[in-house]
This record gives sequence, structure tokens and C-alpha cells, in this order.
Amino acid sequence: MDLGLKDRVYVVTGATRGLGRASAEALLAEGAKVLITGREEKSVADAVTELGAGADGSVVAGVAADNADPGTPARLIAEARARFGGFGGILISVGGPAPGFAADNTDEQWAAAFDAVFLGAVRLARAAAETLTEGGVIGFVLSASVHEPIPGLTISNGLRPGLAGFAKSLANDLGPRGIRVVGLLPSRIDTDRVRSLDALSGDADAARAANEATIPLRRYGTPEEFGRTAAFLLSPAASYLTGLMLPVDGGARSGF
Repeated sequence: MDLGLKDRVYVVTGATRGLGRASAEALLAEGAKVLITGREEKSVADAVTELGAGADGSVVAGVAADNADPGTPARLIAEARARFGGFGGILISVGGPAPGFAADNTDEQWAAAFDAVFLGAVRLARAAAETLTEGGVIGFVLSASVHEPIPGLTISNGLRPGLAGFAKSLANDLGPRGIRVVGLLPSRIDTDRVRSLDALSGDADAARAANEATIPLRRYGTPEEFGRTAAFLLSPAASYLTGLMLPVDGGARSGF
């Protein structure tokens, strides 16, 4: 199936590893041009080298940027246009906030997560909305916590549902302009982040086995599976999908 991604230009934040990285890989594999971001210059440079596989910079480039910086959105969009001559969409991905239960998380952790995970994402989406034209798309990497709180991830449980509400509102606002807004809700995808969360139990293998037993497919998802799902949702092949929050969870969500 041709997703229609050839030469389309996307910005993918938080793409030096994990779900953002997998999404950038899938977009590139389908012929898109991608500007990736991460917080550290070296990790961004390394990711560009690995993703480009010797390319001359004509399909993938990188910028060190912090989503919490108010100047980041305009800088990324301008860089995408300068590098690739256009801007067709953005996937907003950011590392998960600090784990902890309600009594554990400090005001400082809440404030830092709000700036990076929530307000930073809102700013990126608003900036994209201002410049995208018909056929453009804004995607959010959120969490299964949008629908069902995850024990030990109180900050995520607090912020991700709010972002989903913002994304839905934005979809309604931008729909008449032909701009789509979508969200992806990963659960147990086999990333460094999820493995570190399993390890917090003191027995990572046992935690994984217990979690897999609750998933109808009886396994964790792979980053590649998530990335392919993201590439489809961001592509013209999904042109009549907007305002939806898609679980990528192997059927783990209890509702339907």
C-alpha cells in the first residue's frame, strides 16, 4: 500500500530514541523527509547518522531542542522549511515524566513535566497549526493513561488526558481547514522507558511477565510496530481520520 509519504516533510520531536525514533524510521522508510529533535547535540547527530545510513542530508536532519523552550516551535518549523523546502506535519513526542505515586512526586517534578510534556506540546501544535495548509497533520504521542491510569505514573496520568482533550479540541478547530489532528496511545511497547519502569518493581522479568499476561496478544509491542502505526496515521492514506486517540496496546485497554 502506498501511504503517499514520498517527499512529504515532517518534524518528529524526541526522535533520538524510543517511540519518536521508531516513528522517524518508519516515515523515512516510506520516502518522507524528516527533521528530528532531541535535547542533546551528540545524540541528535548520532541519530541522524544512523537514520540517514550515509545519506547526504537530503532526507533527514536534526536539531538539538528542548520542547519546554518557547522558542523551539518556530525554530523547528523554520529549519524544516530551510532544509527540505516545506512542512507537512509534526509528531510531538517527549520522554515520559518522572514515575511515582501521588505522595511521591514533588512540585518541581510536576512543574518540569508540565512545561515539557504539556505546555511544550501545546506550543508546538499551535505553531504548526498556524503554518500548515490543507492536508497537514499534527500528531501526539500520548499514553494509555489517557483512558486508564497506570499505577506508579501519577504525573503522566494527570497530564496525558489533558493533552488528549486539547488535541480533540484542536481537531475540531482545524478540521474546516483540512488539517488533521491525531493521537497515539502506546501502552507496553518494548522501549528503554518501559524496561526501566519494569525494573522499578525489583524484578523486571517478573513484572514483564505479569504485564504480558494482561495483554490479549500476550506480548509487548515492538517500537517498529508503533512506528508503522504512526507513519500510517500521519500519512495521506489516513486522510479521513482526525480527532481520534488510537490505542497501540495489543488489546490491553478494557473498553472498546
